[in-house]
Amino acid sequence: MKGYTRPITLIAIILLIDQLSKFWVKLNMTIGQDFNVIGNKFLIHFIENPGMAYGMEFGGEYGKLFLTVFRILAVGGIGYGLHYMIQNKYNRGFILNVALIFAGAVGNIIDSVFYGVIFSESTYYEKATLFPEAGGYASLLHGKVVDMLYFPLINGTFPSWFPIWGGEDFLFFRPVFNIADSAISVGVFLILIFQKRYFKEEHKEKETPHSEILED
Repeated sequence: MKGYTRPITLIAIILLIDQLSKFWVKLNMTIGQDFNVIGNKFLIHFIENPGMAYGMEFGGEYGKLFLTVFRILAVGGIGYGLHYMIQNKYNRGFILNVALIFAGAVGNIIDSVFYGVIFSESTYYEKATLFPEAGGYASLLHGKVVDMLYFPLINGTFPSWFPIWGGEDFLFFRPVFNIADSAISVGVFLILIFQKRYFKEEHKEKETPHSEILED
């Protein structure tokens, strides 16, 4: 298990926080309900989306099925890649960032695969129940992803001279997301920021054979 302890621990922690937060929101809030955490700049705002991260959708019943199956295949690929990186002793920071992406992807897959079966429908008037007698709101692989983190940091109006959107209201940051989405975003962001450090050893290995050829 050498090399696996930290990635597995990180994945377990992300999944636990992600699923606990989603279960709590699903069982204690109605769709559209919100409450302030920090003033009006950080809110818990309950929505569900049948599509991709940050509320984006991939339309239709078959679109949802395709997206879920694609996610499962993608997570399988990421999981295999993570195993390969650990076995071949890649940079530890890079491995942990991939573990973040893996955990986030799995967190949202759990919603898509199982939530339609184990929960009743959340509405604007009723909270969901767990394992309802009448059955869940959707079939296996057709569940909706629970989102709740909302940061409307800046709310204003574009000046009249602004191209296209002049005079229209704007809001930053508009998307509502979850812990799993955050893990994916943080993992990708850190890889982009520290990619030179992560792949420094790999570059050195590639340069070595070339230098040896020149010496010969």
